[in-house]
Amino acid sequence: MIETQQATHSPVWKRILWMAVIYAGSVMALGVVATLFRMMMTAAGMKSH
Repeated sequence: MIETQQATHSPVWKRILWMAVIYAGSVMALGVVATLFRMMMTAAGMKSH
């Protein structure tokens, strides 16, 4: 007797929500890193104008 296992998938809206949360978190992390680099460059005397 062969038993088949059904894959239990979460609802589509949960997967989309998780994808949106991960995307937003990565965008915020990139913004934090960019701001830190900008602050370090300003402190070193490099200004854009």
